[in-house]
Amino acid sequence: MTRRKNTAAAANVNTKSSAEIVPVGKGGVLVRYLAGKVLPYAAPWAGAAALPPLAGWATNTMWGDAPGSAGLASVALAAGGAALSTVVWKTAGGTSKAAKFRRAQATTSVAAAMGWLTCATAAGPFVHPMVDMWLMGGGLFAASWNLRQLVRNLGGDEATEEAAGGGLRALAEAIGWEKVRVKEAKGTGKGTVKASVEVEPGGTVEAVQGTTARVAAALQVPPSGVVVTPDPENAARGTVSLRVGDFLKDGVPFAAPNALGMLPNEPIPVGLYADGEVWLLDPFGAAILQHVLVMGVTGAGKSEFLRSLVAHLATRRKMSIFLVDLAKGRQTVGHIADGIDWLIQDAKEAKRMLRALPAAIKARGDVLASEGLDQWTPESSLNAMLVWIEEAADVADFDELEEIARKARSVGIWLGISLQRATWTNVSTDVRANLQAAVCFGVDQPGDASFALPDSVTDAGAIPAWGSARPGYAISTGMGIPAARWTVEARSGLTDRDELAALVAAGASYRDPLDETTAATLGQVYAQRTHRGTNRLTPGVPPAPQAVAPAPFTAAPSATAAVPGTATAYSADRDDDMTDIEEAAEMELQDAYDEVMGAIPADPEPDADYAHLGLEDDVPDADPDSSIEFEAQDKPSTEEARDILCTEIDGWMNAGRLEFEPADLIPATVAAGRTRPWMQGELSRLTKAGVLRHDSHGSYTIIHSPLIPA
Repeated sequence: MTRRKNTAAAANVNTKSSAEIVPVGKGGVLVRYLAGKVLPYAAPWAGAAALPPLAGWATNTMWGDAPGSAGLASVALAAGGAALSTVVWKTAGGTSKAAKFRRAQATTSVAAAMGWLTCATAAGPFVHPMVDMWLMGGGLFAASWNLRQLVRNLGGDEATEEAAGGGLRALAEAIGWEKVRVKEAKGTGKGTVKASVEVEPGGTVEAVQGTTARVAAALQVPPSGVVVTPDPENAARGTVSLRVGDFLKDGVPFAAPNALGMLPNEPIPVGLYADGEVWLLDPFGAAILQHVLVMGVTGAGKSEFLRSLVAHLATRRKMSIFLVDLAKGRQTVGHIADGIDWLIQDAKEAKRMLRALPAAIKARGDVLASEGLDQWTPESSLNAMLVWIEEAADVADFDELEEIARKARSVGIWLGISLQRATWTNVSTDVRANLQAAVCFGVDQPGDASFALPDSVTDAGAIPAWGSARPGYAISTGMGIPAARWTVEARSGLTDRDELAALVAAGASYRDPLDETTAATLGQVYAQRTHRGTNRLTPGVPPAPQAVAPAPFTAAPSATAAVPGTATAYSADRDDDMTDIEEAAEMELQDAYDEVMGAIPADPEPDADYAHLGLEDDVPDADPDSSIEFEAQDKPSTEEARDILCTEIDGWMNAGRLEFEPADLIPATVAAGRTRPWMQGELSRLTKAGVLRHDSHGSYTIIHSPLIPA
């Protein structure tokens, strides 16, 4: 029982603080306390007091009597001292300031001690000035190490520096960043730690970027959680960003517009970045309008992003949206279709729209030039436009897309192309070169991200190679996004169908119809569109509470002038305006004709009186004595012939048929009493007048009725 009490008492004494122990009586507790505090600082003094005189006395006794042996011993000790100092310098490594000072202090101490010992071997340790050097040098040596211990124990330099950046330095050594210095590590408070990196001579920041996967594995974060961006002004420096927390994993709410009726050049909030900042797109407000390529596997979040983008733009003035989606169409945007001026779900209609766009681009350019504008601004009479194409490879050929992407930027038409993989088989490199902005959602292979994102982004480690495992997460570039944000993950907002539908319905009072110039140039392709969105002029749409008058429209010279009438000097039989394709088609028809005629058997009566007649020659009376007379039919005049041809084209347009081949007009040409070259000339005339558009594959698209002057 007594032993148990004594044990408990001892335990209680050991758990008390030093402030409670000091006043306790006589049992030697004070002595033990003072010894515990003093002994850690006594070691340098004991070593400085005992080791130099003992070592000096020993070496002087052994070799100091004879001058030769003393000299050789001094040389050997000096060489050994130099070698020992080198070993200390090499082994006492470290990149922190405290470690560098510790190495210098240790090396200096060893060098000074060995230097004194070398001299003491020849001269003796207890003669002047050796004893003086021992007393002064030894005291300074011990005091310097005591001061270092004291500062460290009080939480000074080394402890503070190790706490601030030691973790990153240890990581750097573990993954082989031998030539990299990591410093100024700071947490943003939003799940991200940033630090500056600087490579030593012989190293490169590009080499550091190649190790991001190893860093991510060491930190157990996603591969895209480690990003190294170079300093554009110093090739030896960069910044490493470590995302140690995901604040977006629970989803991001949809951010509604700040107000209805804003202009297109206001930023568009579409989600949040990983550090909590708002993900903003500003395509029309940027210095240059950049077309965008959206890429990602099925289920990565492309449709959610599109709905958020369309919903915002559908509440703005001077904005028109054309959207092509042949696969899902209304499944994706059906609830917000009223905000889309032209929703296309038919391949033939999509091709009509894309073939009509180049003429509209030219007409818009003429209007901007007349308004004194180098590119579209809200001051123009034209609307800004978004032309969005889902799976563009299934809709148009590369030449059409390349022409649109190359010319549409300066006239305020923003082109968006969405694909799962933007390989060269799905979109040509020429088209991709004109898509300078990108939103890359999850991809299956890291190499796929390079189809959309710039090399500077993927080299930094910002590669969204998570497939569909993280829907809504993306890396975005361009569209007014600061370059520093190109490597930061973002997540688009989660939308609600009813909320978006109500938002688009409320924006109808502010939406402007498509401007007259673009609508007129698109012609019947636009006028006969299958889907018509709502706008402020749609019957039943209430006026906006604070209606803002649209910019006055200044009529520009129409791109489709009236069709020239009889005053046009034109030769009915000229074929100078035939294109190379038409000439090739003509030759092909001639070859086919020759082949067919060659298959007809020879004339069985080659010597007959009528053998010399051709198919187009007038047939003489078979019986000169016959009383039967045939009335010769007059050949239609030029105006009548043109009216027959134009009436045929107008009938097709009214029936909804907007494309035709030249061969379709052969019956009308025969009825007009004309030949094929005349028909080709008329088609060329109508094309130049803007009534028709000649497509690259030889067919024609009806823009306006040829019977109604444009």
